[in-house]
Amino acid sequence: MEEPLRKELIVSAIENGTVIDHIPSTAVMRVMKILELEKSKNQVLFGMNLESRKFGKKGIIKVRDTFFEPIEINKIALVAPSASLTVIRDFKVVEKKMVEIPDFVAGFIKCFNPKCVTNHENVPTKFNVIDKIEIRLFCHYCEKITKKEHIQFI
Repeated sequence: MEEPLRKELIVSAIENGTVIDHIPSTAVMRVMKILELEKSKNQVLFGMNLESRKFGKKGIIKVRDTFFEPIEINKIALVAPSASLTVIRDFKVVEKKMVEIPDFVAGFIKCFNPKCVTNHENVPTKFNVIDKIEIRLFCHYCEKITKKEHIQFI
């Protein structure tokens, strides 16, 4: 008698840490980069192009013994607005939430305009998020719009 084919891979649970789920597959590596997870000393597991009933394909990142600060969560939201965060302590889910695109971001995104004062002087960037669907950021100083595809993290 033939054994049925196994169609899933079981990954060990983490005792403490964060799971970032429902990341668009095309954004997984960018999330890894903006969070600098390639430098992490903790265990990091990521998957891309995983089956998802809700999204078709998705990505996931699990980071042991790491809990993200609000600024890091805002970065995730700008790159992967559909992502969810699950905080795990003692193998139990203690918090689960969707990321939310903030109304205002400051200090961690470079202005797209090469002539902006923030690109020439030691002035922290400030943006109002004027479109949360297409992700468009309005610079407080030069009043130019930085589109999602041009976002560069400082």
